[in-house]
Amino acid sequence: MEQQRPISVVFDLGAVLIDWDPRYLYRELFPGDEPAMERFLAEVCSPAWNHRQDEGRTWAEATAELVARHPAERARIEAYRAGWERMLGGPIAGSVAILAELRARGTPLYALTNWSSETFPIARARYDFLGWFAGIVVSGDERVAKPDPAIYRILLARHALAPERTCFIDDREENVAGARALGMDGIRFTDPAALRADLAARGLLPAA
Repeated sequence: MEQQRPISVVFDLGAVLIDWDPRYLYRELFPGDEPAMERFLAEVCSPAWNHRQDEGRTWAEATAELVARHPAERARIEAYRAGWERMLGGPIAGSVAILAELRARGTPLYALTNWSSETFPIARARYDFLGWFAGIVVSGDERVAKPDPAIYRILLARHALAPERTCFIDDREENVAGARALGMDGIRFTDPAALRADLAARGLLPAA
């Protein structure tokens, strides 16, 4: 009888392994005015606008489009790309520790991330643990982003992963649902302690 392959674990990166938040930059640009900062990040440099860069739109195109719509905010709009590195808050230590344990146990590790192809090399150079993955699928490179089913299919096909032997971890419920719809096991990430418990329940880490 053919031996069953081990379960592969696929990590999202932002807000799971890497702390990224535009507020780290924009608090400096809206000193003492959190409501104005929140309005700007909701209505100008919004998550939907940023998602288009995750889907492959260039930062030059994205910035030009937004400046044309909000000319009075040119400096703050241009700061989003120019100051992007200041949005990186560092690794999420508890999650990286879990990644290290899975690696030590020989678990096949992959990553699937919504990330601009222009800014992902900054993170890759900064965080050594990104070299622990057997493969990383970056949405900006593929020009399609979670939760579009196409990007999960790219991951599965490129790395010959069987959905029923793949566990996917993401902080966004819609992305977890997208993985489950294609037959993968899905874990919604909330914090490292809960993730450790979820993985232990699946036999992927020792029980506490």
